[in-house]
Amino acid sequence: MKSLIPLALATVMFPSLLVAQNESFDNAPISDFDLYRYLGLWYEIARFDHSFERDMNNVTAEYLLRDDGKIDVINSGWKGGKYKVADGKARQPDPKGDPAHLEVSFFLFFYSDYNVLMLDDDYQVALVGSGSPKYLWILSRTPAPGTDVLNAVLKEAADRGYD
Repeated sequence: MKSLIPLALATVMFPSLLVAQNESFDNAPISDFDLYRYLGLWYEIARFDHSFERDMNNVTAEYLLRDDGKIDVINSGWKGGKYKVADGKARQPDPKGDPAHLEVSFFLFFYSDYNVLMLDDDYQVALVGSGSPKYLWILSRTPAPGTDVLNAVLKEAADRGYD
């Protein structure tokens, strides 16, 4: 019976911890976004660790507009000395009302949120998140953006509640 008490407490407390964590999390996409300027090649500068990119380096993401209005997503990088490529697709569910919110799929019809959280005026650096605070990427048009640029992106991430 005593061993069930911690389990019961965890069951009651865990959902409230998740809610408390997400209250300070701001994953709202920016309102001013031009998809055509965003298309092209981006270098992944930093990311939160997650299973589908674990141990990958020199990662890039390329976004190409398709004839049907969707976007081809080509993620590539090196893992264990081998070049890996993941082909996916993206769509803008509400291009007029919420243009910087995309949905990305790398498997059949299962889509995940892709929110552009920050973008400089020249479309040279971006902060991208999802519907979860566990996913975050810093992307750049160049493989080595300046320290001032990175500090501004990191500040934005911290201001939005990312650790």
